[in-house]
Amino acid sequence: MFRKLFGKNTPKLAAPVLPIVRNVTIGRTVILDPLTWRRFGDQTRFELDRDTLEITAQGVVSLDDGAFVHRFYTDDHVMFQAVSDDREGQSANDFTLFVPWRSAYPGSSAQRRLWADKLRSPTFMEDDLPVYRRFWFDEETADQAPVTFWENVFTDRAADQPYSRLFQTCMLFHRDLPDEGRELLLAMTLEPVEGDVTHEIMIGLPLAVGEFKA
Repeated sequence: MFRKLFGKNTPKLAAPVLPIVRNVTIGRTVILDPLTWRRFGDQTRFELDRDTLEITAQGVVSLDDGAFVHRFYTDDHVMFQAVSDDREGQSANDFTLFVPWRSAYPGSSAQRRLWADKLRSPTFMEDDLPVYRRFWFDEETADQAPVTFWENVFTDRAADQPYSRLFQTCMLFHRDLPDEGRELLLAMTLEPVEGDVTHEIMIGLPLAVGEFKA
């Protein structure tokens, strides 16, 4: 979903130093506690057939409020995400694991408008999914502008420029699971500098610090 969109010709940026967050970076393996998702059984739409992630790409996002999002990808588009107040990720305390659900190329302007309306809605509904409620912002607001940002994606820790830049329009939704659990749905419009626009749905679960190691 992400790798197929990565363009190779990107604007020149300052040479980066990729953060290592909780010992996670390109070329390393994340070991997960499978009870994170197995304990919910068929109550969750989250599915993962293994408990290890081989990280082959890494993204860095700088948010307007000063926070940073660190994303670590596998070849099959599983995403381990950490949010931190610092670019180095030393203060990271918000961790999530996402798996891809659907990736679609919008075929018309009408499809793009319909998707944009979904991102602004207080609930997210698809025929093959349960109903999710808006997680970011106020659930009661009828119309809420989604979050937008650029993500710089690297596939080589030694690279002095990102492999791709992706402009993203996102909204996060959620629903309750048994035993005070929570399932997340990340809905996104991805616009790579080089490549086609896609609409993406990812299903995620929050991770406690004790539920992963690298």
